[in-house]
Amino acid sequence: MNALSFATPAVLGALLALPLIWWLLRLTPPRPQQEVFPPLKILARVLKREETPAKSPWWLTALRIALAAAIILALAGPVLNRDTTALSTSGPLTLVIDNGWAAAPDWERRTQTAATLIDAAERADLPVSIAFTAEQAQDATPGTAAGAREKLAAARPRPLATDRARTVETVAAALDGATPGTLAFLTDGIETDAQTPALDRLANLRPADLRVIQADAARIAALTTVTNGATSMSARAVRLDGAAPLVATVSALDAQGRVIASGPLTFGPGERETTAELNLPFELRNDFARLQIDGFQTAGAVRLLDDGFKRRRVALISGESGSDFQPLLQPLYYIERALGPYADLVKPDSPDLATAIPALLEQNPSAIIMADVGRLPAGVYEPMQRWLANGGTLIRFAGSRLAAAPADDPLVPVLLRQGERAFGGALSWSEPQPLAPFPPTGPFAGLPNPDGVTVTRQVLAEPVPDLAQRTLASLADGTPLVTMKDDGAGRIILFHVSAEATWSNLPISGHFVEMLRRLVQLSRSGGVSAEAQAAATATLPPWRLLTANGSLTAETGNARPLTLNPATPPKASHDTPPGLYGSEDGFTALNLLPADATLEPIASSAAMPVTRLALAGDSARPLSPWLYLAAFLMLLADGLIMLFINGAFRRLPKAAAAAAALAALAFLAPLAPDYARADDSRPGDELILDRLKTTRLAYVTTGEPEVDRISQQGLAGLTDFLLWRTALEPGQPVGLDIAKDELAFYPLIYWPVSATAPMPSPEAISRIDAYMRAGGTVLFDTRDQIGGLGGTQTSPNTERLQAILGNIDIPPLEPVPENHVLARSFYLLHDFTGRYNGSPLWVEARSDGRASATSLSSSGDGVSPILITGNDFAGAWAIDDAGNAVLPTVPADETQREHAFRAGVNIMMYMLTGNYKADQVHIPALLERLGQ
Repeated sequence: MNALSFATPAVLGALLALPLIWWLLRLTPPRPQQEVFPPLKILARVLKREETPAKSPWWLTALRIALAAAIILALAGPVLNRDTTALSTSGPLTLVIDNGWAAAPDWERRTQTAATLIDAAERADLPVSIAFTAEQAQDATPGTAAGAREKLAAARPRPLATDRARTVETVAAALDGATPGTLAFLTDGIETDAQTPALDRLANLRPADLRVIQADAARIAALTTVTNGATSMSARAVRLDGAAPLVATVSALDAQGRVIASGPLTFGPGERETTAELNLPFELRNDFARLQIDGFQTAGAVRLLDDGFKRRRVALISGESGSDFQPLLQPLYYIERALGPYADLVKPDSPDLATAIPALLEQNPSAIIMADVGRLPAGVYEPMQRWLANGGTLIRFAGSRLAAAPADDPLVPVLLRQGERAFGGALSWSEPQPLAPFPPTGPFAGLPNPDGVTVTRQVLAEPVPDLAQRTLASLADGTPLVTMKDDGAGRIILFHVSAEATWSNLPISGHFVEMLRRLVQLSRSGGVSAEAQAAATATLPPWRLLTANGSLTAETGNARPLTLNPATPPKASHDTPPGLYGSEDGFTALNLLPADATLEPIASSAAMPVTRLALAGDSARPLSPWLYLAAFLMLLADGLIMLFINGAFRRLPKAAAAAAALAALAFLAPLAPDYARADDSRPGDELILDRLKTTRLAYVTTGEPEVDRISQQGLAGLTDFLLWRTALEPGQPVGLDIAKDELAFYPLIYWPVSATAPMPSPEAISRIDAYMRAGGTVLFDTRDQIGGLGGTQTSPNTERLQAILGNIDIPPLEPVPENHVLARSFYLLHDFTGRYNGSPLWVEARSDGRASATSLSSSGDGVSPILITGNDFAGAWAIDDAGNAVLPTVPADETQREHAFRAGVNIMMYMLTGNYKADQVHIPALLERLGQ
C-alpha cells in the first residue's frame, strides 16, 4: 500500500495564489518584436499602425502557472512511502540477515529495518527468530522481541563472505518443524552458492510470506586480482549491478595510510568487470601497502599487498655478448622472456664487469642472474658478498666458462667437479636424463611434474654430506640440477645447465618461467638497501586484521595463526580472517576474495511468490527532485519561447558564421617553423669516425720501446700483405694503451707478452675482459715458442701470461683443430707458424667436445675471443721502410715467413667474416654426390 505525505504541508497553502498569478500573467504581454529595417522600408511603412499584443497567449500563461505549481509542490517535500509493517500471523517472524563484508556500508539501515519488523512482531505478539549469515555459531530459537533486539544490537558486520547454507540449517533446526509466518531475508544481494541459490533454501522452509529486503546493489564493488606489471600496477575490479555506468577511483596507500597514487576505475553500461591502471615507476609501486576503491568502505573493496606483490629489480649478466642475428642462442634470451612480465630487468651499460657490477649494485637489485659467467674480476667479489649478506639473491647458470672456472669459487653454492657431464654421446652409456618430480618442500613445491624436460649436458657437484639439503631440483638419477646455499641474509642458486637450450630443453618449457619467478620472489623486494628479511616460517601469527569497513586493526581477537602451504593458497575464514599475518619485519597478506572472484546477484528458481522491498530509508521515495527537474525544464522552455518571439533566432545564421570564421582562424594560425638544428658534436668525433670508416690492426703498447717497435713494424707488414693479397684495405696499425684508449674500434688486438714490462693494472685487465665479452679478439703472443698452455715448460713470458689470464674469464681452450675455420678462412693451412714454429695456436674449444668448427656458443658469430701462441707472429711480419724483413725466422726459411703472413691473413679473415666458411667441411661430400 502506497501513501503520499508531505514534509512541510503548510507550503501547500501557496497553491491558493495560483489564480492571482494567472491574472497577472495575462495582463503582462510579451515585449514587442524589434526589427531593423532599411531606410526605404521605413518610409514605405510610415503610415502603418503600430500594433502591440493586448495580453499573453493562453498556452504561455498555462506553462508559467504549471512552473509555479511545481515549485510550490517541491517546497512542500512530497514523499511516497510503502507500508511494510504488516506481518503474517500464521507463524513466528523469522529474520535472516546478511552481515558479511558487503553489509558494512548500510548496516545501520539494515538494523533499522530489522528493528521495525521486530516492533511489528511485538505488537502482533509474535515470536521472533533471528540469524546472521556470517556468524560461526548462533542460536536462532524463536523468542521474545526483546531478546531479538539484544541479538540485533550485539551483531556486527564481519569481513567475511556469507554462509547461508549453514545459516538456513541452523534456522530449520531452531524452528523444529514449525512453519514461519513472515520470513524476511535482509540480503546484500550477492549469490554465494550457484548450485542451490539462497532463496531456494529459504523457500524450502515454506513461509507464508517470503520477503527479500535488499540495499542498493550499485554501491557494491570489490577488488580481486592485482598485477604489478612492467610499467604499471593493474587492479581488476568487479561489481554486483552492471546496469548503469559507474566512475570511481582506485587509490594506493603506503604503510602509514598515506595516498601515493590514484587511478580511474570506470565501469561502462552493462560492464561488471573492469581494470584500473596505476602508472608509476616500480620503485614507487613497491611502496604500495594496499589498494582501495574510494567511497566503497568494505573489506572487499580493499586489496592488501605484501612483499610478494612488489616488483623486483633483476640484473642480468652474460658471459658473452651473443649475436643479435641468432637470438635463440643468446644466454639471456629465455631469461628475459621468462621474467619480463614479473620483474624490472636491467643490464650492464658496459661489458667491463669490474665497473658494470658495482654500477648494478648501486641500483639495489633484488636479484642478479649470471648466465655462463666463470671467473669474475678480483675486485668484484667483496661487494658481491656484501650484497648477498644484506639479502640479495644470486642465480647462476652453468656453461663452458663456469665449467672451466676454479673449483673454489665462493659464489657457487656447491663444490663443482672440473669439466662437464654429457648424456647420449658416443662415449656415454647414459641417455638424456629427465627431471625427477619436484620435492614437496622448497620454492618449487606444488609445481606439476616436469614431464618432457630432459638434460643432455650439465656440470656436476662434488658429493658432500649436506648436498641433499642444498638440492632444490634433481634429475631422475638423483643428480642435482638446481642447488642453493644461504649466504648471510641472501642466497646463491645454481642451475647446473646452461640458460639456453643447448644443454637442456628446460629453458623452452613452461616450468622454466615458474621456477625463475619463484626464485626471484625469494629475494628481498628492496634489494641490498633493505634490512635482512625475516626467515620464512610455516605458521604466521595474526598481526593486523581487516575490518568489515576496510580498515586495519591490531585487535586480533580469536584469530588463529595462518599456516602456509605452497601447494594450497590460504583462504579467509572465521579462524583466519583477512589481514596481515607475521610481524613488522615480514608478513603475508590474506585477502578476502580470491583472484578470480565475481559478484553474481541472488537468483531463485522457487515457485512461491517473493516480495522484494528496500531497506529503511530506501523505501521512502522523495518526489521533490523530480518536481524541481520539471520546473527547471519548464523554465528553460519559457526562455526559449521568449527568445523565439523576440526574433533572436533570425540572427542565428550570421552569428554561427562569425563563430565558425573565428574557429577557423584559430585552427589555421600557422606556427613559425623552427629551422634550428642542434650541434651535438664533441671533441674527438673525427677520430671516432676515422676508426669506424677504416679497419685498422691494433697492438698493446708494453712500455718497452723495442717490443713496441717490432709490434708496429709487424702489423704494418701484415697490413701491406693484406693490401697486396686480399680485397681488404686496412689503415696503418695503432698502438693502444689498454688502460685508457677505446678498444671497441678494433676487431683484433695483438698483445706481445713481456715479463719485463710493467704488469697491467686490474682495471686494464678488466677492460680487456669486457672487450672480449663484447665480441673482440685478443691475440696473446709470448714470443718464446711455448705459448703458455698444454705443456710442462714455462718461461717468464709464459708465467706473465698466466698471471694476466688469471683475472680474465676465459673459455676452455684447445689447439686449432685440423678442420677449423681458421685453417680455411682464406688460405688452406695445416699449422700457424711465425718467427718460430714450435707452439700451437690455441682457440676456444667447442662445448660439445668435437673438433670441427668453432663453437656456436662463442661470441662474435663463432669467433674465438682469445688466441694464444708463442711463435712471435709480429717478429715474422716485421718489415722496415724499404720493405725488408727486420728479424730472421728460426730456422732461417723464407717459406716459413710466407706461411706466417698467410696465417696472419687467415686470422684477419676469421676476425672479419666469422664462421661462414665452416660449411666447407661438407664440400667433399657435396662433390662426391655431384659426381654420382
